[in-house]
Amino acid sequence: MPAPRYDVIGIGNAIVDVLARTEDDFLVRHKMPKGSMSLIDETRAEAIYAAMGPAIEISGGSAANTVAGVASFGGRAAFIGKVKDDALGRTFAHDIRAAGVAFTTPPASQGPSTARCYVLVTPDGERTMNTYLGAAQHLSPGDVSEDEIAAASITYLEGYLWDPKNAKDAFLKAAKIAHQAGRSVALTLSDSFCVDRWRGEFRGLVRDGVVDLLFANESELHSLYETADFDTALRHLRGETSLAVVTRSEKGAVIVTREKTEAVPAFPVERVVDATGAGDLFAAGFLYGFARKMPHATSARFGALAAAEVISHLGARPERHLTDLARENGLPV
Repeated sequence: MPAPRYDVIGIGNAIVDVLARTEDDFLVRHKMPKGSMSLIDETRAEAIYAAMGPAIEISGGSAANTVAGVASFGGRAAFIGKVKDDALGRTFAHDIRAAGVAFTTPPASQGPSTARCYVLVTPDGERTMNTYLGAAQHLSPGDVSEDEIAAASITYLEGYLWDPKNAKDAFLKAAKIAHQAGRSVALTLSDSFCVDRWRGEFRGLVRDGVVDLLFANESELHSLYETADFDTALRHLRGETSLAVVTRSEKGAVIVTREKTEAVPAFPVERVVDATGAGDLFAAGFLYGFARKMPHATSARFGALAAAEVISHLGARPERHLTDLARENGLPV
């Protein structure tokens, strides 16, 4: 097997995040379940934008945030995702390349505009997201480069891709290419509401070996196994996957294999400013370590460090270079 050109290639929704601070009563008035991600149409998108307070635009998207984090650690990263050739699409392309990530997916010249996600951040740092997928949902198998997938140590996929049919087909094509090339496939469950929609199929992906490494947070894990008891959910997970990582906010993370579970503490944070991207950046650190064949616990420490950095400021991508932060904290980069 040839040496990989990339540590991680991510496939996901190419989205520009529009972030604003808000109060809980705004969420209630606009019927937004706190902490959720809701898919919206363009009319709803325009109504939310008109009602929300002053906002900042930052390129985002779950898998895109993760590969940007991998690059910040000094890893070699690439991304596949669909934008339109419009102002937001050009912003997204510029930002991800500026982060050191290879991005060659051709933009759409027609059809819906580039995707955006309205992120409402409440004073406790919790984020509530409303996403207009636009051009992102037109990602298709034709956008998946066999050469790029085969050249990546890990292909990383986001659960949100399971909603549009074309993107689901692209997801499955990428997983097949990766395994044929002897590479690994990782999946993040993305959102508990996403798990509610696709629970059976997600569990099938894990059981059937389509996915080698699963990322979930605590609420996603409870949804996946339809139980409120954490230990029961972990027991089910151990029976279905060879490797998974469950993040638990300030409680840290749990690494799950068929043989054992191992807890890794969170890095301390003075104040949670914005929880957006915490799971994405945890995955970035873990994938960086995993691609470099580090012990799982060390990989999780990278993840915990990256998550702590990103929740300390607005936005879902690191403001500090994660390589420097890792060195300061004694991690092997």
